[in-house]
Amino acid sequence: MNAPNERKHIDRSRARAWVLQVHYRWETSGDGLDLRKTLIDVQNTRRVGPARLDYIRRILEGLDLQRDMVDSKIVGALDNWRLDRLSIIDRGILRIAALEMLFFDDIPPKVSIQEAVRLAERWGGKDSPRFVNGVLDALLHEADVRS
Repeated sequence: MNAPNERKHIDRSRARAWVLQVHYRWETSGDGLDLRKTLIDVQNTRRVGPARLDYIRRILEGLDLQRDMVDSKIVGALDNWRLDRLSIIDRGILRIAALEMLFFDDIPPKVSIQEAVRLAERWGGKDSPRFVNGVLDALLHEADVRS
């Protein structure tokens, strides 16, 4: 991988981790803000690297606009689970990856899955990586997800 592409990959990986943190604050705050406004709130107390902000905003805007569709697709891929019964972390990871898989043509779906599993390894419970991988693999095999 050449240096600019490697840097872009690292920035996107770190951006996803920031989005997960913003999503967690949004889910737990109960203040009714949208995700983009929650990012502003986060930025008031934490420094987010400027190289990551564009991708962070892209994901948050996508989740604000497409959350119902994303959630619907995740629910379709869940086996004997309800979305509201998942941990906030697992739900956030699945939303980020599903958004990318469904709407971001510049990100290969398998990259989204790999990145989601990495987030689950770092931030989720002991079963999260396998669970996230299984749900996203099921989503990938649905007919309307790009391959």
